[in-house]
Amino acid sequence: MVERRSSKRTELKSRIIVKRLDSGLTEEVGVDVVNVSKTGIGFTCDELLEIGAVYEAYLTIWTKEVLHAFIEVVRIEKEPETFQYGGIFIGMPEMDLQRIDVYNVVSESEKYIDK
Repeated sequence: MVERRSSKRTELKSRIIVKRLDSGLTEEVGVDVVNVSKTGIGFTCDELLEIGAVYEAYLTIWTKEVLHAFIEVVRIEKEPETFQYGGIFIGMPEMDLQRIDVYNVVSESEKYIDK
């Protein structure tokens, strides 16, 4: 598979709550974040979400801060017991994107320090 992501993704142990915006439904769904970059997020969820749907999300990052974001689901893969998703951030403030970028740089440098 050819890597098409424009930004480096880093693992992030976190959970987010997503709420669909474009259908008028206000049901909240918990997801587990697998990785994050300044352009998008990978996560798993037991519920079936829709490609192209936009969800409001509250992402707890490593500093325990909560970032408010909007995510458009662009990829879905069915796993044996869950679904794996890829989403892109829509309209996230530049300051929050930079926080994610800094986290990625620090995480990458820790790999070399530990060796």
